[in-house]
Amino acid sequence: MLLNTKQNVHAAVDVPCSVVRHVEIEDLGYLGEALAAGGVDYEYIDAETLAHEAPDIAGALILLGGPMSAYDVEGHPYLAREIELVRRRLEKGWPVLGICLGAQIVAAAAGATVHAGELGKEIGWANVELTEAGIADPLWAGFPRRFATFHWHGDTFVVPPGAEVLARTDRYVQAFRIGRHAYGVQFHPEVVPKTLESWIRAYRLELERERLRSEDVLRVPDEQAHRSLAFKFGENVARWLRAIYHRASG
Repeated sequence: MLLNTKQNVHAAVDVPCSVVRHVEIEDLGYLGEALAAGGVDYEYIDAETLAHEAPDIAGALILLGGPMSAYDVEGHPYLAREIELVRRRLEKGWPVLGICLGAQIVAAAAGATVHAGELGKEIGWANVELTEAGIADPLWAGFPRRFATFHWHGDTFVVPPGAEVLARTDRYVQAFRIGRHAYGVQFHPEVVPKTLESWIRAYRLELERERLRSEDVLRVPDEQAHRSLAFKFGENVARWLRAIYHRASG
């Protein structure tokens, strides 16, 4: 089932993009605005509709976050379909971007193990540092080497075979690239801070288990800087999607 949230606000749309959303409150955020402005025509797909079939998607593909674990395919059968869908795309060289849970799905599709993080959960605002490969990568063009961003994950992954690590925290790998056509980003560069109140309501029990307060989630170090980098990320993603999509479809 396609959700009726199709965006078409740019006069020269040239890249179709399907966005798999696992829960309604975790959407494209700032990234959606930047993609539309950058010539990417996206529409959301409800992940649960992939329980019975995972069709080939000819355009770009973005997979968003969610509270489930990528390895819980018994509890969420559609996750196995997503992993298979991404695996086929990796083989064909079609562009795919995974964010948080989406990154873990990309890692699993590439043959890596996804598991609970041994060093605990990362929830709230914390710094990410780009590697040398990340500094040179087009998706992070215009970013400082070290920047504050939002995290909400308990799972992590082994780096997929042949992937290049682009960003880290002191606990976990935070971004990787496979070839030039696939990325996984563990943190949330897209998040709009004011929407985090809905996350807090939905995931309140998890915060209580981690002994975190809502203030720990809502306290943005520099909201203007975060918004600026979020849109920079979106511009970079749109540019990358246009280049890879046209190369793959040409």
